[in-house]
Amino acid sequence: MKFRPTILLLPLLLALAAPLRAAGPYLRGFDPMPVLPPPPAPHDAEDVADRDSAFQVYSARTPAEVAEAKREHKVTIGLFAAAIGPDFQPGRWPLLEALFKDVEAESKKMADSDKNVWRRLRPNVAEPARFVHPSDPETSFSYPSAHATRATALALVLAELFPARRAQILQEGRDIGWIRVKAGGHTPLDIYAGRTLGLAIARSLLANPAFQSDLAAVKAEVSAQKTALPTGS
Repeated sequence: MKFRPTILLLPLLLALAAPLRAAGPYLRGFDPMPVLPPPPAPHDAEDVADRDSAFQVYSARTPAEVAEAKREHKVTIGLFAAAIGPDFQPGRWPLLEALFKDVEAESKKMADSDKNVWRRLRPNVAEPARFVHPSDPETSFSYPSAHATRATALALVLAELFPARRAQILQEGRDIGWIRVKAGGHTPLDIYAGRTLGLAIARSLLANPAFQSDLAAVKAEVSAQKTALPTGS
């Protein structure tokens, strides 16, 4: 097997040249409120239809999907490992992990801000006899889904780094949100709202000069690591 020693030093040099802490917060001035319409009023026809739709999805879940919902209770970059492919290994890209930790935290903050305004009850809170949440029961508000918000924002930015895996990454982002309906913690409208907010967040991030600079450093880190892979046999 043949290695290129000089190229193998590039990731270390990049790590030494750039801070491991991303330069966020990046969403200063971003207002999540105008992005979404208000959710339906409790017990009106749209609200009832949305919750009935959620129950249909929830009722059809499999034991494997319940287990998946438990595993994905915490949103991290690691949930996208299978979509990115074998190149992704925890600890391999410290700049990437630092940047996306900030994206995840800031996206959650934006979703939580809207939740506390609209105060829509989760299915497992509004109808606990009908929806039994399989993981730790959550009592925070449900609209928009913070999981769907974060997963969408993370996926759209990750797709900038791994364009060849864009379809798989975006699908994983959708799945992370949708499994929350199967878990009984959200309705479809909660998920769609989270995706809409996540899209707006990703667009804001990608237009932010400070984020563009940090993302460029991450792209260099990823490119250096890929170049440093062994060749030959």
